[in-house]
Formats: sequence, C-alpha cells, structure tokens
Amino acid sequence: MSLNTEDQKHIEEIIAANKVVLFMKGTPQMPQCGFSATVIEILNDIVPDYDTVNVLADQSIRENIKVFSNWPTIPQLYIDGEFVGGCDIIKEMNANGELQQTLGIDLSNVAPPAITVSDSAAQAILGAANEHASGDEEVYLHLSVNTKFEPSLEFGPAHAGKLQFEGNGIKFCVSPGGAGRIDGMSIDFVDGAGGGFKIDNPNAPKPVNQMDVQKLKTLIDSDEKFYLYDARGDDERQIAIIPGAEQLTQEVAQEIQALPKDSKLVFHCKMGGRSQQAAEYFRQMGFSNVHNVVGGINAWSAEIDPSVPQY
Repeated sequence: MSLNTEDQKHIEEIIAANKVVLFMKGTPQMPQCGFSATVIEILNDIVPDYDTVNVLADQSIRENIKVFSNWPTIPQLYIDGEFVGGCDIIKEMNANGELQQTLGIDLSNVAPPAITVSDSAAQAILGAANEHASGDEEVYLHLSVNTKFEPSLEFGPAHAGKLQFEGNGIKFCVSPGGAGRIDGMSIDFVDGAGGGFKIDNPNAPKPVNQMDVQKLKTLIDSDEKFYLYDARGDDERQIAIIPGAEQLTQEVAQEIQALPKDSKLVFHCKMGGRSQQAAEYFRQMGFSNVHNVVGGINAWSAEIDPSVPQY
C-alpha cells in the first residue's frame, strides 16, 4: 500500500511543524491505550512540551501514518522530522539515555531539585543501597514523581540522561522533566508498625473537596466563577439534569485541560461515585480547586428541587 500525494503531504506537514510529535491513541490527558500512556509518561518525565496527534480522531491518519513510517503499530514518535520508533523502542532508549540525547536535553541548564532527607530516612536508604551494590559500581536512588504525583524510588547505576546530585550522603538520579514535581520534597522514615518512608510533596495538588448540594445551590446562585460538569451518560441526562451542568465528554475534558489550574471545577453524577473519579482525575492533572457533589443529582432532587426526577 502506498500513500497518495495529498495524504503524504499532510503527514509531512504535521511532522515538520513540530520538533517532537507523538502519533497516539487518545490525548496526553486521556490516553486510550496502555502503550500510548507509557510513552506519554516517559515524555512527561523528560521534556516540558511536545505535540500529539490523536489517531482515533482521524481514521485516515491512523492508517496512513503506519504506511508513511513503515511501522505497524501506534504510538509512533518523531523527533526533528525523524521517525524514532514505537513504545518498546522508546522505553529502551529512555532506559539507556539515548532518548534524552535525541531530544537534545542539556542537563547543565536544569537545576537539581531541592530534597530534604531526614537522618533516619538517609540511614534506611543507604542501607538499602548497600544491599543493591555490586562490585565497584555506585548505586543511585532513582527518584521520580509522575504527573499523577505518585512517587517512585528505585536503586540502580547512574543514568546518562538524568540529573545526578547528592543529598545527606545519598546519590540521586532524577529525570529532568520531573524535577519540578520533586522540588521541595521531604523524605522521612518511621520505624514500627505502619512505618516506612513518609514523603511530603508540596507540589502535589490538594485532595478533592466534598460539596453538599446545599453548598452547590448557594454557589449556583452566587456570582462566583466556576465550572459544573455532569459525569453521567446521555441516557441518564435524558431523565434528569441539574441546570447549567455540562456533560463531561472527551472533547469537554480536553477543554478543561486548557483552563487555568486554579479554576473551580465541580463534578456530579447520580450518587457521587463516578463524579469522584472524574474529580480525582483532574486533581491528578494538577487542578487545585476540584469538588465532588456528595449524593449527586439524587441528593439535589431530595434536598433542593423535587421536580427533578429520581431514578
């Protein structure tokens, strides 16, 4: 199979317009396959900005990019106009530092994050590092925090594509793209039952706030700027709605991502379960003022507006 001139030109223009572009399933905020999600996490840990193309939104690109690259699967990564590879190749290049070199990452321009390690945590980490030591090879603590602000600590040798620095006797390796999510972190260690490493990260977004329907009614009646989203499907919205609530579709989710991270986001569903999941997702995406309506639209019907049907 070969591409016609128009299709080939379209893909060439997309690639030429972006230094780093990933053809993927879904969006960076909502990947639609595990392989795309894996590559997104890798890129997020290395570069602050890159472009993506959702092949699920354009069937022509979905098929044509496979022919163009002579590569049968999605995702596909291009850097400086050159095809790099799919998920497995990107994972391998990330592990050996080649991906960082290809991306042109200059570690000398990235400041190491400030990390406070208590003496008890340092003792525990250095003890574990000695257990992982092999021969004369130095052991580093590879510390990362993904975009969901989930921390990860692993031991291993130095990595050419990561920042290397020392704190309280510990040799750290940190990916440049994730340094900002780590800056200011403190690590402590508590002995005994329920103990272990205690990590405090001031960069992590605040927990989802729980809002009752009385407070939602007051908010609706006020002049305060906020966004109200309905996490239910079309069939349920045909039965009952809260006036002003916008359905949370994939397109709307992408629009939310463009909002300032301190925007007041309020989510509801039937009882509060699905909306809690939606609210948690956007909290993990860095939004700091996120609320879930307790009891959902059923509570709204029972306490605020009996004309809204319960189901």
